[in-house]
Formats: sequence, structure tokens, C-alpha cells
Amino acid sequence: MRNNRIIFWFSVMSLVLLTVLAANSQTRKPKSKVEPPFRGPNTKEGASQAQKSSKVLREIMGTPDQGIPSDLLDRAECVMVFPQVLKAGFIVGGQRGRGVASCRTRFGWSAPAYFEMKGGSIGFQIGGQATDFVLLIMNESGMKNLLSDRFELGGEASVAAGPVGRTTTASTDAKMDAQILSYSRSKGLFAGVSLKGSVISPDESDMEGTYGNGITATTILAANKNRAPSEVQVFPNALSRYSSRTAN
Repeated sequence: MRNNRIIFWFSVMSLVLLTVLAANSQTRKPKSKVEPPFRGPNTKEGASQAQKSSKVLREIMGTPDQGIPSDLLDRAECVMVFPQVLKAGFIVGGQRGRGVASCRTRFGWSAPAYFEMKGGSIGFQIGGQATDFVLLIMNESGMKNLLSDRFELGGEASVAAGPVGRTTTASTDAKMDAQILSYSRSKGLFAGVSLKGSVISPDESDMEGTYGNGITATTILAANKNRAPSEVQVFPNALSRYSSRTAN
């Protein structure tokens, strides 16, 4: 009789335990899926662009009194760097350059996407020079333009010369409504600059070489940087040194 009672209560407790475990398994959140990395057939050019862009960023942010205000960088949703954009011409001039962009995600800065900048100008000019450009994408409207097939600065996307220094001031508040703030560095001089008329579009060659056929800038700018080839992660890693805020 005593053995029967023991068996009965053992059965009851086992049933309770199984019920609790079943309930917990139903409410437990599924593990996040580990997404596979991207890797294209030739990452050489992508790695070179990422290296040059991160070098420009480090040099500019290494001079805080003459660089991008840190609080302004913290507000930016994406950052684009175009190193050594060549501007040349006689009477009619033009400029063209390739660069890298990264946007904030909930994991930190995204994998780097590749873009090209084209623009033109008319006026008396002889000779050529290489200029570094940095663009801060400040809000959701600016991000929508960045994710389009192409956009014109000052056209589809409002752009203003960005302020320089350690922090922003009240006198620069009028510029804060712009979707994009732009800067240039030429012959060691770094300053806000207007880039109206320049057209920016994805660089299909660098995108395909780095990530593979059919991978778009939209996909890359939403992806964890760890999905990018290790040799191109230098750009989002450089951004993380100066601003670690994640996307809201």
C-alpha cells in the first residue's frame, strides 16, 4: 500500500514537471538565426576603398578642433567618405570619385557599401586636384535617398556645408534641417562645403566584387558588419571608435 502511494505521488510530480517544461518551451523565444557572410569573387578594390576611407576619417577626427563635431557625428544615421575625388578641367570641369558608406543598425555600424560620386562645374579652372569628401546622412529622409538608385545633392537630397569644431553651436542650428551635411579636405584644409549638383549612386563594380552578384547597397547597409569580408570591416570599425550609438 505504501509503495502504491509513493508511485502515485511520483507520477503526479512527474506530470507537473512535464507540464512546466512544456509551458516554458512554448514561451521561450527562438534563437536568432545566424545569417551567412557575404563574399564576392574579388575583394581587393573594396578593401582598398575601405582602407583609404577609414584613413581619411581617422585623420580628420584626429584633429578635433578642426574636424567634425563629435555630437554631430553621434546624430548622423550614416556616414559616407569619398577619398581622393579628382577634379580637373579647362573651362568646363568635372569631378568623379568612389567611396564607402556605413549606416547604424541595432548591432552597430553596418557592413560597408560602395558608391560613386559624379559632378560637374562650369567656370574658369585649369589643372586638377584630389579632394577628400565626407558626408553625414542626418535623418530618415536622407537615408531614403541613399538607398535609392541615384540621387542628386541639392536636388532630391537637401545638403548644407557642415560646421567644424569640437561641438556644434546655436549658430549652426539652421543647417540641422538638411538631410546631408558635407565636408571637404584639400591640401590639408578641412571645411564644410556645398556639393550641390553632385550625383551619388551605388558602385556596382565594387559591390559585386566585394559581396557577389545581385547584392544591393540596401541589403548591405542593413547588415551586421560581421557579414562583410574581414578585410573591408576596417571602415565600420573606424566609425565605432568615434561614435558607438546603435540605431533606435
